[in-house]
Amino acid sequence: MGENANLPLAGVTVVEFCHSVAGPYAGSVLADLGADVIKVESPGKGDYARDWGPPFAHGTSTIFHVYNHNKRGLALDLRDRITCERLIAFILDHADVVLQNMRPGAIDKLGLGAEALRAKKPSLIYCDLGAYGRTGPLKDRPGYDPLMQAHGGIMSITGIEGGEPVRVGCSIVDQGAGMWAVIGILAALNRRHASGEGSHVSTSLFETAIGWMGPQISAFLSGGPMRRPMGSGVAEIVPHQAFPTSDGWIMVAAGNDNLFGALAAVLDRAELAADPRFATNSKRVENRHTLIPILQESFQGKPTAEWLKRLDAAGVPSAPLENIAQVAASAQTAALGILQKAPDLDLTFAGLPLEFDGARPPYRNAAPILGEHNDLLAEPPAKKKAAS
Repeated sequence: MGENANLPLAGVTVVEFCHSVAGPYAGSVLADLGADVIKVESPGKGDYARDWGPPFAHGTSTIFHVYNHNKRGLALDLRDRITCERLIAFILDHADVVLQNMRPGAIDKLGLGAEALRAKKPSLIYCDLGAYGRTGPLKDRPGYDPLMQAHGGIMSITGIEGGEPVRVGCSIVDQGAGMWAVIGILAALNRRHASGEGSHVSTSLFETAIGWMGPQISAFLSGGPMRRPMGSGVAEIVPHQAFPTSDGWIMVAAGNDNLFGALAAVLDRAELAADPRFATNSKRVENRHTLIPILQESFQGKPTAEWLKRLDAAGVPSAPLENIAQVAASAQTAALGILQKAPDLDLTFAGLPLEFDGARPPYRNAAPILGEHNDLLAEPPAKKKAAS
């Protein structure tokens, strides 16, 4: 693997039994932070995501490269008892963390579940990343991001009211669950540093969807109305949405009364801020359907760039609606250096959205070829020192 000695998780070994997005994303974050992440796949086709394309690069889907770079890879038939026992020995000797998102019960039958491994190694941190969680009537059901956006309520507030159901375009539940797995693992590592004891960490896609919906659920359970799709807008703040201009769209976030006054002045509609129907945010929320058409008509009179210039000068938060090509070419994107060119492949990746002392963790190595590092189990390596 590439040099990672100066990264925050250098010296931490993770064994990953994960496929698709959520688990591999968690593993990729840990790997980007410097952990030695060893991905275990089945022989043959390996992780399903290897075939999720086009586009493909170097024989593997680009999405697989995104979620599995900076890892090492094993391709093992875990139904073979000898192979499985060698892997268990490797985990007991070397692993700090096991991360898995296999179907419920499957990993336990192999002797690789949390109870079996932690009984032999109490310092081990074991993270289950499931679909519906550890308990409940749906605990054994499979799950994927779009199912959880539907079942967790996210699609009920996404899109345009009266339109077809709309999924959030990125895998917000999968990647959110991966982030929760990482947060849990980091918390467990911190506790182990003090106590020497490992943990059994658990999260799921459904819990992640509920977490994203926390404000909407709390508002409803507090007696508020059922939230509905509002396009680019939000229920609690007006105006806080996208408006059509003469040549595109602009997102405006006037989150308080002073900002609304400044916005009204920019639009040459200063009287709006003095109108008792719009004088406070709560009144603007109540009279949303009266105010928004007025603002829409005003914004259509000039191009996006002109409005951005005026709103910036007035201190009103705003942004253009940009596509992927525009974001990739943005001067701000370039200044941050978040797009990283792979040194070993003709690919570019969005790096970890974190910096440490002004430096972003680097892309070090491509996603492993299926079974590329099987020699890890060929000879019994020297045992790792026990965790302190």
